[in-house]
Amino acid sequence: MQRVTITLDNDLMAELDRYMVARQYANRSEAIRDLVRAGLGEAGEAENGARPCVAALVYVFDHERRDLAARLTHAHHDHHDLSLATTHVHLDNAQCLEVALLRGPVAEVRHFADHLMAERGVRHGRLVVVPSDTDEASH
Repeated sequence: MQRVTITLDNDLMAELDRYMVARQYANRSEAIRDLVRAGLGEAGEAENGARPCVAALVYVFDHERRDLAARLTHAHHDHHDLSLATTHVHLDNAQCLEVALLRGPVAEVRHFADHLMAERGVRHGRLVVVPSDTDEASH
């Protein structure tokens, strides 16, 4: 392991300390290592679109929007090679939450997620991508 010295302004240091307390880190090194891994992971997604991944796409949509639920379902069927499972939850009379579990090359997963989140009537969306080195064929 190598030792690295960095300089942080007081505001950023206070923010890091709050982050550590909220997530119960034992020391700054552990927190900074996790933050660096997360940042490098996001940067790697953009650079290596062919790398395999698993992902969770979470989005809230207006189920009363004309044909939106059908369009979302068709999109999943059209990308059955990426879609593993979807959970659907009714939040209230007008909104539904879906969590879609996806697997495939990062670029394809991100493209599919961006397409779903761009549908008119999808109010909020977030994609969490986790690199995966598992062999899909052996599963």
